[in-house]
Amino acid sequence: MSVVTFVVIAVAVFLASCMQASIGFGMGMLAAPVVALIEPALLPGTLIASATIVTLMVVIRERESLDLRGTGWALIGRIPGTIAGALLLVWLPTRGLSLLLAGVVLGGVALATAGWQPAPMRRNLATAGAASGLLGTATSIGGPPMALVYSGAENARVRSNLSAFFLIGSLMSLAALAATGSLHTDLLWVFVALIPAVMLGFVASRYVNRVLDKKRLRTVSIVVSSLGAVLLIGQQLLF
Repeated sequence: MSVVTFVVIAVAVFLASCMQASIGFGMGMLAAPVVALIEPALLPGTLIASATIVTLMVVIRERESLDLRGTGWALIGRIPGTIAGALLLVWLPTRGLSLLLAGVVLGGVALATAGWQPAPMRRNLATAGAASGLLGTATSIGGPPMALVYSGAENARVRSNLSAFFLIGSLMSLAALAATGSLHTDLLWVFVALIPAVMLGFVASRYVNRVLDKKRLRTVSIVVSSLGAVLLIGQQLLF
């Protein structure tokens, strides 16, 4: 990997970590299309590992707003979804995986833009957990299903509960990827090198939270994610 490639990925991870720590999701939606364009071999393991770090820090920061019961139902759904996602990663070719990733991003953007907001009930939480597990393990983008369920809650509750879910879910996904042979030493070294970018993104989120409200930051995430997905689709179709 060249220095320029690493810097681009580090900047994407920094911005994605800031978004994740600000609105509770976004690591995959923002960073995955960028990584898929220039270094697809790093997906999904490197971003899932990076998300584990930032979600742990958010859970500690927002621990007073945790709702462990709701998170528990979502995690029950996450288990079968994680297994299915790991198998999908093994079976699907790189090009198909990239197009699936772009489709997930655009689907999440469409639902968010339409304003669809399912209630955080047991059935919806378990269903969203399963969808998030499948998509997160296969593509590193597991945020949209869970974000939709919690989209009507206050900012601190959204960040804390989504982060608790993604923390445990990311550990599940990493275990599933390791079991299927989808993790290797190169991924781990890149993850370690990206930890400073993750930490800086978390620190920056404190200042971003003071300037941008949830609505504005969500708009930024939708625009950036849409552009990334469109570029990824173009790259896969043209090359």
